[in-house]
Amino acid sequence: MESRKKGSELNSKKTEVMVISRKQESPKCDIFINKVKLKQTEKFKYLGTIISNDDKTNREISARTAQAKINFQKMKTILTNKYISIETRKRALQCYIEPVLMYGCEAWTISKQIQNKLEATEMWFLRRMLQIP
Repeated sequence: MESRKKGSELNSKKTEVMVISRKQESPKCDIFINKVKLKQTEKFKYLGTIISNDDKTNREISARTAQAKINFQKMKTILTNKYISIETRKRALQCYIEPVLMYGCEAWTISKQIQNKLEATEMWFLRRMLQIP
């Protein structure tokens, strides 16, 4: 193994394999390293983005939405403060919350349903920012 000569090691206990397929059920894939069979997975997190074998972005968008709402709650005292102008609060929302929601969006496959979900999330932020029930 050329990589071993260079000092690179692969931990077969931590390494997983994922088959990406358009079929309903993923094909089985048996890959062995040092006589150890690698575990096959349906999804994993890479650089903060969930990658799934069915190429659906629903899980990723749900995770991003949840994280953005958590961040909104952490900044709630600023974002809902009536003594801070609405423009400043909107700018804070754009700077601190939207990047969390939209991280990795360049690779998303957007359907009408997902677009509606993102718009609903935006409205959720604005209603709470303006303290509208």
